[in-house]
Amino acid sequence: MCGFTARIALLLFALLLAACAEVVPRPVAEAPLLWPPAPDPPRIAHVMSFAQPADLGIQRGFFQRIADALFGGSESRLQRPMAVVVAEGVIYVADPGAKGVHRFDRASGDYALLHAVDGGALPSPVGLAAGAAGEVYVTDSVLAAVFVIKRGARAAERIALRATLKQPTGIAVDRATGGLYVVDTAAHQLLMFDRSGELLERIGTRGAGDGEFNFPTLLWCNAQGRLYVTDSLNFRIQMFDPQGRFVGKFGQSGDGAGDQLRQKGVAADRAGHIYVIDALFNAMQVFDEQGRLLLSVGALGHERGEFWLPAGIFIGDDDTIYVADSFNRRVQVFRYVGGAG
Repeated sequence: MCGFTARIALLLFALLLAACAEVVPRPVAEAPLLWPPAPDPPRIAHVMSFAQPADLGIQRGFFQRIADALFGGSESRLQRPMAVVVAEGVIYVADPGAKGVHRFDRASGDYALLHAVDGGALPSPVGLAAGAAGEVYVTDSVLAAVFVIKRGARAAERIALRATLKQPTGIAVDRATGGLYVVDTAAHQLLMFDRSGELLERIGTRGAGDGEFNFPTLLWCNAQGRLYVTDSLNFRIQMFDPQGRFVGKFGQSGDGAGDQLRQKGVAADRAGHIYVIDALFNAMQVFDEQGRLLLSVGALGHERGEFWLPAGIFIGDDDTIYVADSFNRRVQVFRYVGGAG
């Protein structure tokens, strides 16, 4: 007992000394990183990257640091981020490497790694979507289930969907109705549910025709209810109206500008530009509604604006762009700064 007390005293003394001696480093000004480069007018700007709570100004409290030193701190760094979403200013990152969902609340200074309600891990959280009331929906492809993290909750709760899922991946919320869209990769389908979890429609079978899929993965629903689905092994993006009717497609396999090799996340900004993350190109490609390539951002690497097997993407209402830079173990943040064209 005396040894344990002495250990606590030494740790307290060391932490107090460290706090007193702490020198806050001055931030190093970095040149703006813009795409396309000058002299062309900029369209995309790099804002920041984050990999742990401190990068967002979230600091562990004094007593939390004491507990970490005594008993071992919990891992709060991103391990293999796959998806990111922002709900009411709170950032959520799905991380199969950490077997949970990170929640970063910059306003309250709170960080948590969220698991299931029963304390069980989420072995493969791969899709995230924000609901109208600040809740966040999570797909777990291994558990073949969809979960919801309610605002302020400390765990993810499984929701009852009246349908059998094989491998749910992408998920989106219809802002007008509150309904859910879920991509089932192994079933090669897009499922539509109402807000109570009743299945409304299954869209697609395996194939290469319009409205057919070959291992679809992620999706996006814009403010008008248009759906963009990553049809991965057909190497294209398919588009559907709010009723699930096919309205268009773009993309093809290849290694040229605008081609798609291993597309992952897809999203759209307020101006209607469509962003596609390609893991093998290590790039974020920007297209117009007709599928014409407008801009490509990124290359293989570890510096600002470079990627290593990126995955999911989220675009906020203010056109802030979040990309899960999976094997760099971080999220990179960009902003659309161009015009409407």
